[in-house]
Amino acid sequence: MKIFEVAYPLNHKPAAEELISAAARSCGVPAKKIVRCDIVRRSLDARGQLVYRYQVRAQMEGDEPAKEYRFDYKNVASARPVIIIGGGPAGMFAALKLLERGLKPVILERGKDVHSRKRDIAAISVKGTVNPESNYCFGEGGAGTFSDGKLYTRSNKRGDVYEVLHQMVAFGAPESIITDARPHIGSDILPRMVEGIRECITSHGGEYHFEARVTDIKPLSAGGRWEVICDGGLTFKADDVILATGHSARDIYKLFDTRGWALEAKDFALGVRAEHPQSLINRIQYHGRWQPGIPPAEYYLAEQVEGHGVFSFCMCPGGILVPSTTETGSLVLNGMSNSQRNGTLANAGMVVQVSAADVPEYSRYGTFALLEFQREVEQKMFAFSNSLHAPAQRMVDFCRGRESASLPKSSYTAGTTAAPLHELLPPFIADRLRKAFVLFDRKMKGYYTNDALLLACESRTSSPVRIPRDPNTLQHASLPGLYPCGEGAGYAGGIVSSALDGIAVANVI
Repeated sequence: MKIFEVAYPLNHKPAAEELISAAARSCGVPAKKIVRCDIVRRSLDARGQLVYRYQVRAQMEGDEPAKEYRFDYKNVASARPVIIIGGGPAGMFAALKLLERGLKPVILERGKDVHSRKRDIAAISVKGTVNPESNYCFGEGGAGTFSDGKLYTRSNKRGDVYEVLHQMVAFGAPESIITDARPHIGSDILPRMVEGIRECITSHGGEYHFEARVTDIKPLSAGGRWEVICDGGLTFKADDVILATGHSARDIYKLFDTRGWALEAKDFALGVRAEHPQSLINRIQYHGRWQPGIPPAEYYLAEQVEGHGVFSFCMCPGGILVPSTTETGSLVLNGMSNSQRNGTLANAGMVVQVSAADVPEYSRYGTFALLEFQREVEQKMFAFSNSLHAPAQRMVDFCRGRESASLPKSSYTAGTTAAPLHELLPPFIADRLRKAFVLFDRKMKGYYTNDALLLACESRTSSPVRIPRDPNTLQHASLPGLYPCGEGAGYAGGIVSSALDGIAVANVI
């Protein structure tokens, strides 16, 4: 096997014969020695003439064939059950792996199925009401279902990324995610994909239980037998429980604390969403050469300010902003985009690393210091307008400490209200953002502009609490048979990494 790179114009899709000829030249062998060529990755290069660069894997005579992904889901109706608390990426992919291994997944999801969930999500923007159990974070598919579907993890340290991507394609994701350098599915496709995964699980004997919020987890024996109790008294028992509740299930952390089970504080990041005209981002990133048919431009920015990282998070080209809160009386924003990414605005979280040392006044909360800090910022943003209208300010005005006399158009459908974010945000957050925006403009000339709108707040970047587990058995440090998993446990940071963690836990079980 040999990996080589070749470039082609944007409107040219290389045929198999072309790739074989290129492989022969790169490998220095006759074309007849090349058995097959596979595109491993495709990336858009805007440094000079716009071209697609392809990484191609050439298989020659005598080479071991590339891995083929086949998924053998078994009928597990009468098999040993494994309880999975949470139906997000970690829970779903753990369940699929259990099917392959011959164990029965029993998924307990506090929210609703993906179609019922859509109605509750619509009510957030239209009526300003939040169902604390069915929203942009809770429900079938978890937070990822309605938050864009970016699949940026490429590291194989956590597991086989391509196993996850190939499974996603099998359930309806575009094949391009296998090769694109920055793969993306889209919030218009994800619900169908999530539903397909559920149908696969249930048709092979697994179980889904919606509106099954877990209220207690009880050890029945020292060896690891468990009873899980849901709201309304519904109970389940199993030897193994996968805890894949997501980064916003604060009640689970409180349950652990009440029972005296180990928890740890974990750094996270908090800030704002920055919204620019997509045409501006295109002009900056493509050096004025953007044209229809070229993907909308993306960006990633990071700086160190006073020893703290300030960076962009969850960038959504051609996307929209949505209210992602899970509690009444608080305000949280997130970004999403559909598969075409054809909106006129681009948004990204612009966030600052936060550690317990940054908020010593919250030390009285112990392990929950950063959780309480996160909650109070979210409540403060809601209190400013006493609604889901997002406090907003133009970027330059924010940096110069002046209120905006007017606000540009925003994709945030719940509405915006002019606000002094430079005063509303915690001082150390505002100060580091202010300094970072000026530095970002050196990397993307034109990024620092009053045509950009800042909206608060972006606070659910990751969980501010970790549930400790043994690095080898992946079980809770002191609770045999209980497996903390995914973002909510502090071991993942996105759809793919969460899916990989779910697979890892299922394999251990």
